[in-house]
Amino acid sequence: MCNLYSLTTNRQGVLRLFRVSHNRAVAFEPKDAIFPGHAAPVVRVAEDGERELVYMSWGFVLPQKQRATRRVTNTRDDKVRSSRFWRPSFEERRCLVPVSSFAEPKEVTPASWHWFALNGNEPRPVFAFAGLWKRHIGPIKKDGPQIEIDVYSFMTTTPNSLVGSINHERMPVLLSTDKEFETWMKGSANEAFQLIREFPPNKMRIVQEGFEKRDMLNEN
Repeated sequence: MCNLYSLTTNRQGVLRLFRVSHNRAVAFEPKDAIFPGHAAPVVRVAEDGERELVYMSWGFVLPQKQRATRRVTNTRDDKVRSSRFWRPSFEERRCLVPVSSFAEPKEVTPASWHWFALNGNEPRPVFAFAGLWKRHIGPIKKDGPQIEIDVYSFMTTTPNSLVGSINHERMPVLLSTDKEFETWMKGSANEAFQLIREFPPNKMRIVQEGFEKRDMLNEN
């Protein structure tokens, strides 16, 4: 499961890859580290059918009786079509989460963090997590105020051999072509589900590793 990623590509590069017009996109700066609860750029289909880039908060809000709400950042592929929590968003509100690299910890003491990126001419070419979004109305903290906020999560599946060498449990679902982007956001649920698969390991690489998360962020 991924709880740390980066978007180090500039705004122009992101808009070009995802075919979003400048007047339909929020202003943002590259981010070396995006954690759960952070606001980050997300591409979705607007009401008129065009693509737009907006800020959303990372993590669906899961209410818990007599306890603080919990932010759920990842969506499992084996639950997305059966869970009442996930299914409406999968069927009606799929989105793209722009990414340039993501981190996974290796289970050693202390944890060894590894950053994964796609192969390409750039150091860390931008791609997308296959995401879901919804509008949350209510508190996001225990006894907090009622707020209205758009939140997102992204799909995970079984890891390929590269990611599995570090984290054998899950990896994000990665999308890298405009055909995949279009199918994920506008295709049927069945067509979109076909994109939930392991990304080819020969198209990825480890670009950074280290034992301290803080030190690695400073190097990014």
